[in-house]
Amino acid sequence: MSLTGTPFLYTTIVLSVVALILPLVLWSKMRGPKVVRTAARVLMLLFAQATAVTLIFVLVNNQNNLYDNWADLLGTGNHVQQAADLGRDGTGGIALKTLPKVKQTFSAADGPGMHGVQVTQLKGRISGVNAEVYVWLPPQYNEPAYRNHRFPVVELLPGYPGSAKAWFGSMKVTAQLAPLMRSGKVAPFILVAPRTNLLAGVDTGCANIPGTVNADSWLSIDVPKMVTDNFRAAPAPADWATAGYSAGAHCAVKLAVAHPDRYRAAISLSGYNDPIGERNSLAAQNLTLRRANNPYVLLKKAVTPPRIALYLSGESGDGYQAGVALEQIAKAPTTVHVVYLPRSDGGHNMALWRPQVPTVFEWLTLNMGESHAKGRSTTPREPSNADSTHAALASGTSSRAGAVRKR
Repeated sequence: MSLTGTPFLYTTIVLSVVALILPLVLWSKMRGPKVVRTAARVLMLLFAQATAVTLIFVLVNNQNNLYDNWADLLGTGNHVQQAADLGRDGTGGIALKTLPKVKQTFSAADGPGMHGVQVTQLKGRISGVNAEVYVWLPPQYNEPAYRNHRFPVVELLPGYPGSAKAWFGSMKVTAQLAPLMRSGKVAPFILVAPRTNLLAGVDTGCANIPGTVNADSWLSIDVPKMVTDNFRAAPAPADWATAGYSAGAHCAVKLAVAHPDRYRAAISLSGYNDPIGERNSLAAQNLTLRRANNPYVLLKKAVTPPRIALYLSGESGDGYQAGVALEQIAKAPTTVHVVYLPRSDGGHNMALWRPQVPTVFEWLTLNMGESHAKGRSTTPREPSNADSTHAALASGTSSRAGAVRKR
């Protein structure tokens, strides 16, 4: 029975009701020795507690898309077939243009918010990752007027722990964007959500770690190639972007900064620069890995400023300072827009991130393609960060003692 399926939810509801009724009906009708009656009553109470806790977990999990299946929950899932040393560019010296086309079979995805979403199981030829990828096509994709059109793409990355379904379910991205795409306010993006929870009990940090995982190559090479081989997706970097929240926000910015030859823009909702922002991140294991996967360090060290546009939003102490740190070191043609969110807007959760979806995709529409190629960065109206004091602006790195567990 699927962890996120309707049958399991209904089963937990029924069991919770039964567990509540049993003591009411049987408590005074127990027969036999006192020790037996006491044991039976204790078991009924434990059963009631267990079913109540299970039901709450299921409701929270379904609402936030934390765990996709039983393997994710129990920490037994492993989607890494091999993790060879692929070098600095993550290709392993392979000329990507010489690889044969990746032809995939897709089926309808199930679950809340997954209407119109397709899923496939992809075996990454470069990364050695074997995992699912979800794809949603914009309303214009099958219209006759667009039959020869190649569409821009946004890779959607969840937090940790988090399901690749979360952007469609909890974030309601397609429900919010489909009307805006039909009206022309938002470009007709293809939305792609690959699995990022690749190893049991740890966050990959979207990093390539020889012998452990090649998450970077999975996201920035294998998944994009599959998408362009199977859909009318524009292959140029100017038509590709990443977007994420929490740990996924860190990954989105890191991928864009590290690979401006693959992405043109990135969206970060409550993200961080230093991988230590997620204590379970493999990229936080040592200082070398941390620096190699810290977009602040990568941007500061870049000999030539990358032609990318970054949008970062967050509350003070949760994404805002990390964004300002990048803004302070960015040099043209890199553009960085930081949005300050007051504490009253919420916290580190879906309620804060979900309402931002229309705004950030309007920003992507304006900052990808021609407007960005000319070096201009335009932004829809947002709360200003002008009132922030200099003392509040952080360097974009943090210590393990100050690390905050991100979702």
